Amino acid sequence: MLATLMLWGSEGAMAQFRSSNFVPYSSVSVGIGTSSYYGDMAAYSRPFASTFGMLRWSATANYTRHFTPRFGARASFTWARITGDDFKMQSGDNGVPALFARNLHFRNDLKEFALTGIFKIIPDSRSYDRRPQFSPYLFAGIAAVAHNPVARVPDLDGDRWVKLQPLGTEGQGSPGYDKPYSLVQFAVPLGLGFRYKINARFDVGAELGFRFTSTDYLDDVSKYYPDPNVLKDDLARAMSNRSAEPTAARKGGDRTAGLQKFLAERYQITDPSVDPFVAIQQTDYASPGTARGTHPGRNDTYMTGTIHVTYILGSPIKCPPLK
Repeated sequence: MLATLMLWGSEGAMAQFRSSNFVPYSSVSVGIGTSSYYGDMAAYSRPFASTFGMLRWSATANYTRHFTPRFGARASFTWARITGDDFKMQSGDNGVPALFARNLHFRNDLKEFALTGIFKIIPDSRSYDRRPQFSPYLFAGIAAVAHNPVARVPDLDGDRWVKLQPLGTEGQGSPGYDKPYSLVQFAVPLGLGFRYKINARFDVGAELGFRFTSTDYLDDVSKYYPDPNVLKDDLARAMSNRSAEPTAARKGGDRTAGLQKFLAERYQITDPSVDPFVAIQQTDYASPGTARGTHPGRNDTYMTGTIHVTYILGSPIKCPPLK
């Protein structure tokens, strides 16, 4: 639908171009903002908590060519950090005890290069200096995203973060399991924004964009727990199943009460003298083939919100013909 709208707009804009002699121009902009992630550690069913509970930063720079009064094309680079944490998201009354027990977390710095088309809801005037004071727009396109999720090792090993993909935490690379997931993925950016004219050369604005990715592994979580015997070493086993850790590794919170609640609800283990971190290892929790992800196969998404400053490069100066 958006592509059709943009095509319709560009056709209309071409007609306007022919009638108004629109002069194409270029602009560059830089921006900073926020990023949020939606996936196995941040559910769509809890939009407020998922959007704001683990909010992180983003920065972007782009070049835009404005071809017609309504249509432009943009090349952009965005660096965004996303993160997720079962201990943070699943603590309290609104949490899911089984996900609290899972106790996974991650951090991922995304480097995104995108090519997008821009449809201006209010068309530009004949020249850039006569553009509207307020210019809302829609955008859609395609992007390549480099990523590499990391997590903090258990507290006994100190403050150390390790790359998760080489560990094969769901058995990737072992016989009978999937191959390792790629660290370069595609995404479809969709969003909206606006520019506000400050003077002939400068605009300020804001933008909100979703990225629908081709992977379910931005968080290193997707499908099922593997047989721990197929994992390559003790570190891989420790990062695959973290349910028996007394302390939440990312921020150091005590997991005792939350794990006791889970054991009481799932396994009717209510004796307060029982060590919950020993008891969970004696249950079928995290046994091979049981779900590690919340929605196996549903790809991850991230969102950025950006405030940006735009500089208009203008158009080449055309000299009058010699007589």
